[in-house]
Amino acid sequence: MVSLFSQSVFHGALSPPCLCCVKQKDQFDNLEKHTQWGIDVLEKYIKFVKERTEIELSYAKQLRNLSKKYQPKKNSKEEEEYRYTSTRAFLATLNEMNDYAGQHEVISENMTSLITGELTRYVQELKQERKSHFHDGRKAQQHIETCWKQLEASKRRFERDCKEADRAQQYFEKMDADINVTKADVEKARQQAQLRHQMAEDSKAEYSSTLQKFNSEQHDHYYTHIPSIFQKIQEMEERRIVRIGESMRTFAEVDRQVIPIIGKCLDEITKAAESVDHKNDSQLVIEAFKSGFEPPGDIEFEDFTQPMKRTVSESSLSNSRAEGKYEPKFGGKSKGKLWPFIKKNKPPPPPPASASPSAVPNGPQSPKQQKEPLSHRFNEFMTSKPKIHCFRSLKRGLSLKLGAGPEDFSNLPPEQRRKKLQQKVDELNKDIQKELDQRDALTKMKDVYIKNPQMGDAASVDHRLAELGQNIEKLRIEVQKFEGWLAEVEGRLPARSEQSRRQSGLYEAQHSPAVNSCAQDRESPDGSYTEEQSQETEMKVPATDFDDEFDDEEPLPTIGTCKALYTFEGQNEGTISVAEGEMLYVIEEDKGDGWTRIRRNEDEEGYVPTSYVEVYLDKNAKGAMTYI
Repeated sequence: MVSLFSQSVFHGALSPPCLCCVKQKDQFDNLEKHTQWGIDVLEKYIKFVKERTEIELSYAKQLRNLSKKYQPKKNSKEEEEYRYTSTRAFLATLNEMNDYAGQHEVISENMTSLITGELTRYVQELKQERKSHFHDGRKAQQHIETCWKQLEASKRRFERDCKEADRAQQYFEKMDADINVTKADVEKARQQAQLRHQMAEDSKAEYSSTLQKFNSEQHDHYYTHIPSIFQKIQEMEERRIVRIGESMRTFAEVDRQVIPIIGKCLDEITKAAESVDHKNDSQLVIEAFKSGFEPPGDIEFEDFTQPMKRTVSESSLSNSRAEGKYEPKFGGKSKGKLWPFIKKNKPPPPPPASASPSAVPNGPQSPKQQKEPLSHRFNEFMTSKPKIHCFRSLKRGLSLKLGAGPEDFSNLPPEQRRKKLQQKVDELNKDIQKELDQRDALTKMKDVYIKNPQMGDAASVDHRLAELGQNIEKLRIEVQKFEGWLAEVEGRLPARSEQSRRQSGLYEAQHSPAVNSCAQDRESPDGSYTEEQSQETEMKVPATDFDDEFDDEEPLPTIGTCKALYTFEGQNEGTISVAEGEMLYVIEEDKGDGWTRIRRNEDEEGYVPTSYVEVYLDKNAKGAMTYI
């Protein structure tokens, strides 16, 4: 089979040898340029695949970082949020995106090993093979050129000898015809002519031999050596073309191999999306924030048309309270928790101000409350519920300021308190189990030491066993304490015994003067007091079941949000500072006195002028109350 690369050269073989060599040289130059272009194309494709692998790696890295960024942090509040189906679906999406990134890493690895690495080695081999073929071609070309030069030299020598022999023959004939020339000169000319003639014959024989040799070499060159070299170059070029085609096919196959796995990742994401259950999530929210409080009963009508007896003495007031004749005016359902109606006296309404608070440097001031006459105090005492809760409010305000709640979670609603207590009991039981496991392990180790003294001293673990025993006993005491509180919440034990209530009332009477005067003094919004102790006689309120109504006093629920229109510096007790544009929670509407009660967080709440905020009430809020 004749090489396609050598067909043009065969046609040139019919031309003169010198012209054929020039054409052949041109063909080698053309093939050299073409094969070099083919190698450049192959290297360009290798570079393209390498950049594609870098893109895949970068994309996979970014996907992994993105997935890691939104993964819930351990032991954080975010972990609690993943009990909802929507957040669990999001977590599943993050995990699947991590697997999705892994498939792009697989694409990069396969392309690097199957395409980039293989083609790089092949290019090196191709360059060596190309160099070898063109070296053989140039060597064959130089050989034929050398044979051609030898033929030309032999031909010129034969031509020169022939001309010399012809001139020597003519000279001999001239000397032989001249009668004046001596016989010796004629003989000399004859010998010279014969010598030249012999030399011409030798040159002719040499030229004939050289010509035959050159023709044979030329035939082998153009019909054997050069076609073979061109055939090898053609095969090399065809292998390069096939190889780059196979690499392109592998390029597509690498992507196609991971499509099923990527499809599974997407299917899992779809499955996670379908698992989102809005009903279940709503139920979880209800369970998480269910307070357990009963809605308050109806408030009875208070008749203020009857004239007040302003001549009542302080002793009669004390006696009336001491005899327990006071009955708080609550509806038939007053036994329920009435924490939503626990009021804290507001600062006096702000004075009239201009359209913006710029005229008043620190906003409206809340002047110190003036002391009211005793008759007014008695009127308030007769028409409002006793403020037995004021001591607990004071303790609660202090605990909020200190950032710590009571150990028995009494500051939480019943349902939330039950959950917290149950959680604490479970945690303590786990700690007890860990300590028991450690004690069992040490006990077994001690038994081994007793049986095999060479392995260790049995007395060395006694100290640790004693520590574990003490720890277990402490934890069990803690469990019993929390289980008692839990039983109290769940109604398995009486709420409080009569003796404990009497002790509680005696404690409050002896240790807190503010408790004795809490029915007389006004309570500020943060649980502190804005007035000094009155000179009126301290009145002790007998401890009754009514005291239990405020055992678990809770903060008011939010009824909406508000946005601060202006900056307000709350310098007086009961007020709270706000910055312009700040968003806060509303827990009590303006009752007509110009103040709105707001909360920033669990620890900060107070009053701000109503004109300083823009209020957005929730649609489901009823008055100042919401129930979950």
